[in-house]
Amino acid sequence: MEVFAIVFFCLCLFFPILHLFHCLPWFKEEDESTRQNVQSEKGISILVPSYNEAGIIETSVSSMKKLDYHNFEVLYINDGSTDSTLTQLHQQLHLKPCDKSSLGKLPHEKVVQVYQSSIYPNIYVLNKENGGKADALNAGIEYASKELVVTLDADTVLTAPSLNVVNDKFADPNVVAAGGMVHVLQTKTSNPLKKLSLAGTKMLIRVQMLDFFKAFYVTKLSLARFKALAIISGAFGIFKKNVLIDVGGYRSSVGEDIDITLKIHRFIAKQKDKKVLLITDAISYTELPETWKDLFKQRIRWQKSYMDCLVYFRGFLGKTVFTKAVSFFYIIESFFVGILAAYITAGFFVANALMNMAFMFIGFIIVYLSYIFLFNFIYNLLALRQVQQYGFTFEKGDRFSLLNTVVYDVFVHRFVTMYFVMYGSIAYFFNKDWKKVSRTGRKYNLDSSSDTLSYRQQVK
Repeated sequence: MEVFAIVFFCLCLFFPILHLFHCLPWFKEEDESTRQNVQSEKGISILVPSYNEAGIIETSVSSMKKLDYHNFEVLYINDGSTDSTLTQLHQQLHLKPCDKSSLGKLPHEKVVQVYQSSIYPNIYVLNKENGGKADALNAGIEYASKELVVTLDADTVLTAPSLNVVNDKFADPNVVAAGGMVHVLQTKTSNPLKKLSLAGTKMLIRVQMLDFFKAFYVTKLSLARFKALAIISGAFGIFKKNVLIDVGGYRSSVGEDIDITLKIHRFIAKQKDKKVLLITDAISYTELPETWKDLFKQRIRWQKSYMDCLVYFRGFLGKTVFTKAVSFFYIIESFFVGILAAYITAGFFVANALMNMAFMFIGFIIVYLSYIFLFNFIYNLLALRQVQQYGFTFEKGDRFSLLNTVVYDVFVHRFVTMYFVMYGSIAYFFNKDWKKVSRTGRKYNLDSSSDTLSYRQQVK
């Protein structure tokens, strides 16, 4: 038992410390900082699955009008909405029926009608029967006419130069897929590539913001450098269309974003030079849950997604666990350290309470708790420092709120997250469904013209 406790403690320390150091600028890869002044624009199709998105669809449409790119199209996939989503799209876009053709290669529910905007000819709407998010994405791929496919959630807003950044990175023919950086829409300012604001935000939003910082600027950045990025966020994913077709599109599952990422890793497993990137200069903003009920729905779905793909890809992951970095980190770190460790930690506490364990185990628990508090405090500070390194700052008046959020995260939210992991991992085997998170219906400031100029100047 003593040996097990020591090994367990060392594993729990090893991976977070590894990412903490590996995300630092010392380990920056060449393709992260390379900026090419690409003269031609690759065609980009933006897919936005929309099921009952009346509360946010106006914000989404407004954001598409502000993108600093020419060779792109937008496809809203109205996936059998029962609210006013389609009505609002008609009102904002002045839709008319059109004859846009499909490939006929991916399965999806029937598309009832394809519409084109009369005032923005590059924006289309697919009105289809409900089939779920993966089904809607497959329909979008079928009707997409461009070389690259960008997938967005309906509550995701791209910054004006983001497609230019994508175009630059995909000038490398070996890049087959990528994920953009995702920030919190509730913290967006009129200068979205430089300034963030906590004004008017609740603690629940702020602590989720910290989660996103740690996920994207520490963990995902480190994993991308290891060629082990296992999740291209569904909020902002970029793919070569032909690769999406080759892997069979999206599987109808609770975790379509992890599923498509692992499908692509499996597809390129024997193609040495192919890459899956994290594009740190491609910035988006997505709305986060503002109630505990909606946060619970979201996080449980995320955990079910992980378990679903662990089961579905167990053959690929198991065979390549010691030959492919993505499999190693998915199984060893995410499963053994990320999930089993939560149960083991809880087990130590329960056993101590019921059996009055020996002093050594009480000492272990004290040491482990001290590690959780101290290390997570350092981890939060590093994540905030990383965000600053990538050009983002907060308003001066936000400093006290940031400190409060870090303290809350260390002493409270870490244990809430542990509960999400434990509950979601078990719930997957009894119920693979997921419930939609409610939209706030809030309208956001989307003025970002100054950042478009800033990006162009940096490239030149």
